[in-house]
Amino acid sequence: MGVKEAIILAGGFGTRLAPLTYTRPKPLLPILNKPMISYIINQLPKETKTVIIASNYRNEQLEEFFKKNSFNRDVLINPEPETLGTGGAVKFAEKHITGDFFVLNGDVISSLNMEKMVKFHENNKGFATISLWPVEDVSEFGVVEIKGGVISKFVEKPKPEEAPSNLINAGTYLFEPEIFDYINPGFVSMEKEVFPEIINNGKRFIGFTIDDFWIDVGRIKSYLEVNKLLMNEKNLNNVIGDNCKIEGIVEKSTIGKNVKIGENSVVKNSVIFDNVLIGENVEINESVIGKYVKIDSNSKIINSVVGDEEKIKGVIENKKIWTRELPKNYPKKQIGNEVM
Repeated sequence: MGVKEAIILAGGFGTRLAPLTYTRPKPLLPILNKPMISYIINQLPKETKTVIIASNYRNEQLEEFFKKNSFNRDVLINPEPETLGTGGAVKFAEKHITGDFFVLNGDVISSLNMEKMVKFHENNKGFATISLWPVEDVSEFGVVEIKGGVISKFVEKPKPEEAPSNLINAGTYLFEPEIFDYINPGFVSMEKEVFPEIINNGKRFIGFTIDDFWIDVGRIKSYLEVNKLLMNEKNLNNVIGDNCKIEGIVEKSTIGKNVKIGENSVVKNSVIFDNVLIGENVEINESVIGKYVKIDSNSKIINSVVGDEEKIKGVIENKKIWTRELPKNYPKKQIGNEVM
């Protein structure tokens, strides 16, 4: 029978990816010129025919995207009336669930084999199975205590010498429908409220480790990193969209459609969105350039991110460029202080 339904957690504003998220929801950020959410949907087993998108920001753009793009699945936008947290978003989608179901974070790109995860869940008689990923620095994450595949507790941001393992919650879950009994309506954290209660009740809470790669695309640095990683996975030097005129040099970069790059300009390790005009003798490195940006000749953009429709002249380094008002209802306070 397989797992028929999946919930993709795609809410939030993506403030650490601003200004790119001022004009689009995070799931529609392009990775190798395809929206991030398309990778997550395509990763699902073919038996998973219903996908519920839990979202609360720029839903109209998501609806438009799914009208134009078929994934041979029923995709439902399930707009949240308010921010509900990971558990609340799952509870709010309960009416669409008929059996075992997946929950996936909408900003995680990984090599997870979901068919194998289903078999692991069934063979180990899991009540809840979560994906795990090994990290070098455990102090930034919630780390699991695990024995024989069974998780006994989570330790939040432990000191390395006190960590029970090097495995963290990697953001993809497979649940029995009875999990809804553990989730109250409203704002609920799956990780802080629901998971500990399941463990305390003695339910089989098991971990499935991902091999190869895993990236949480939560900030500009990891957004650039995921583009490079997938390019390497596919043995590509660049990804270049349709109708581009490139007179300069492009190295390890993604270029959208209708982009012009002038003579003697160099674009390295960067992502250029659609309809960008880059003059002559321009240097762009480790940067993201939004749609409809115009970059004057002899400019330099290093380690920076430029929002849609900006005009750039001169040297930009370690900056986020946005010269217009913030969109209505967008949080004024950024989460995290890092530029990248």
